[in-house]
Formats: sequence, C-alpha cells, structure tokens
Amino acid sequence: MALFSPNQVIESMILSGEAKAKLPVSDLVIRGALSGALLGFGTTLAYTAEVQTGMGIVGAVLFPAAFVMIILLGLELVTGSFALIPVAVLGKKATVGQMMKNWLWVIVGHIVGSMIYALLYIIAITQLGHVNNNPVAAKIMAIAEAKTLGYKNIGTDGLIVVFVKAMLCNWMVTLGAVMAMTTKSVGGKIAAMWLPILIFFAQGFEHAVVNMFVIPAGIMLGAHVTFVDWWLWNQLPVLVGNVAGGFLFTGLALYVTHRKTAARMVLEVAKSTKNTAASRY
Repeated sequence: MALFSPNQVIESMILSGEAKAKLPVSDLVIRGALSGALLGFGTTLAYTAEVQTGMGIVGAVLFPAAFVMIILLGLELVTGSFALIPVAVLGKKATVGQMMKNWLWVIVGHIVGSMIYALLYIIAITQLGHVNNNPVAAKIMAIAEAKTLGYKNIGTDGLIVVFVKAMLCNWMVTLGAVMAMTTKSVGGKIAAMWLPILIFFAQGFEHAVVNMFVIPAGIMLGAHVTFVDWWLWNQLPVLVGNVAGGFLFTGLALYVTHRKTAARMVLEVAKSTKNTAASRY
C-alpha cells in the first residue's frame, strides 16, 4: 500500500480545496444533499445497532461507513471543507468569496438531503404513522432533546459546552478527510478514514451535518424541541465550533508545519542545483 508523504498530502489538500471552491452551485447543492442523506443513513444505522445490542460502541464502529461513501464518491461535506478550502485560500488557489459560496450552498444541500431522508425514514419506521413505539424513533427523540434542551437548561455554559464538543468533533472529521489522501489504495483509504470518524462518534461529539438530520427527525417524531431551540442551542454554535476545530487543528496546523517544510525542501533543491551547475564552469 503506497503512502504519500505529509508534504504531498498538504498539496493534495490544497488541490482538493481549490476544486471544491470552484464547483458550480448546482453541484454543491446536489452533492451536499446526497451527503446529508448518507450521513442520515449512517446515523440511523448506528442508532439501530445500539438499540439492538445495548452497546453504543457498536454503532460507532458502523457509522463511518457513511463517511467513507461520501469521500469515495467525491461528494461535498461541509465539515471537511472547513479544513480543506481555507488551506487552498492560504495557498492562494481560492478566494474567501469562493470558500463562503461553497459553505453556504453545501449547507443548503445538507439540510435538503437530511430532511428528505428524515421524512422517508420516519415513514418507514412508523409505517406511515401506524406504529408509535419504535425504539429507534424513541432514541432519536431523546437525542434531539439532549442536543438542544440539554444545553439550553444550563444556559451560557451550555453554549460553551456545545461549541467545544463541536471543535473536538471536527478535529477528528477533518483528519478523516485528510487521512484519505495518504494513500491511493481504496482499502487503505477506508481504514485511514474509519478511525477518526469512529473516535468522534463514539464520544458523542457534535457534528453539524448529523444534527441536520437528528434534530429535525426528532421534531417530526414529536420531540419537545422548537426551531429556535434547534438553531440557537445547537446548529449555529455547532457550525461555528466545527469551523474552528477543522480549520485550527487540522487545516492550519498541518499547513503551517508541512507547507513550510516543503517550501524549504524546494529551496534546498534549487540551491543544490545552482551549486552543481556553477561547479561545472
């Protein structure tokens, strides 16, 4: 299994961020919608496994399957772009305006895709309203309330907690996206991506796109959560926390250390070539 060096990975991050920043709006929305739906599939798979086994770790082990499909299919996941596109901006391969366009329209796509899957999934597990005691549905409602009212009940401290959990989440999620660039092997990519995603999901950290499915689905099922509760006590602070965690701990940190090393290596090679040429005369 061929591995790329960290310097090569940084170059791949820049190129990926550039490509994402320059996609047309239609592609951003479609790819974002598909990613939102696939993460919904992964989330319900994880919750089903947890309900069936009584062990949350089983769900965490299975959840990364959705992330793997998103990356291998070249879809758009805004949480990964929170690290990749800023690196392209730093490398002068994309503009801030292009970055914001990507983030905005991919989020729109995520919401659309997540809502569509939520509606279809609820029809399936409730048999169009004829079954009201599905254990996975009960779990979704409980989690939707915990992700909103749980933070609301402790006030300002709740906003701090949800922000920190969002930072920790996207530190791992963006590492998953970057780790996929360390090898050309499909098996290697899957293994490299799986570990960081398992780490975030198993510990209950906050992922903006997962929450775009879980909380609306919980509301549809009857959770005592309002639209304001969803956005004020979860979605907005989680988005900001995901941006901070992905950019600071993955994008910027890796760019600063490995981009500098790569530039120094290029300079040294150039000097060596110049000295070699000079010695010939």
